[in-house]
Amino acid sequence: MSSTKLNRKRYEPDLDRLPEQMYYADNGCEVAMSCLNCPLPQCKFDNPGWYRSYRRQVRDEEILWSYHYEGLTAFELANRFGLSPRTIQRALNRAVKESFAVAA
Repeated sequence: MSSTKLNRKRYEPDLDRLPEQMYYADNGCEVAMSCLNCPLPQCKFDNPGWYRSYRRQVRDEEILWSYHYEGLTAFELANRFGLSPRTIQRALNRAVKESFAVAA
């Protein structure tokens, strides 16, 4: 028997167990109720920077859609999304650049 197993306290976890023998609470997050049903291609907890970027991109697309199809001004969009008018302008610029990059 290895010395680490002999020195391990009773309350410390046994890290050599198989995944099937470990308890895993699948609580999910605000994206999905369960990790197994998550629509994201990557877990938001694995790479928080990626998730912030993903959420910003989705928000920018919603802002661009509202700007073009509803004809809202930057101030109206700022009130709707709870952002400043300058942030709306940045979002519109980013969304337009990304839409042209996809089209090219």
